[in-house]
Amino acid sequence: MFKKIVELLGRIILGLFFFFEAVDTIVYFGQTRETLESYGITFMPNVLIVLSIIVLLIGASMVIIGYYASVGAAMLFVYWFLFTLIVYSFWNDPVEDKNLTITYFSRNMALCGGLLILVANGVSGWSVKRILHVMRLPK
Repeated sequence: MFKKIVELLGRIILGLFFFFEAVDTIVYFGQTRETLESYGITFMPNVLIVLSIIVLLIGASMVIIGYYASVGAAMLFVYWFLFTLIVYSFWNDPVEDKNLTITYFSRNMALCGGLLILVANGVSGWSVKRILHVMRLPK
């Protein structure tokens, strides 16, 4: 029972992080576009931002409710790993910015590790998929 509760809380916390990231991207759409262009990504930035919002919302929802949580975690991993490599490339930063960038890079890699653990182990406790699997509908 304790394992199921901890797993559920972990999924909710992990999913909410990415959900709020999507909301933040929506609220600050213009600033996100400017930031994207400052990193040299000028090919259809609006489309890329909308796609990233969709991936974040769908992936976070799948992780939180536990419906194909492994697939949602895999989607979030691919997005977050690429995002981290592009945004926090500490190997290109000046020396005075390197420590902060390494800290953010490490935090994001830890999130990627958590997502990979979810991909590998899936959901064993409380989830919508488990409820649908166990539930018997009348014929």
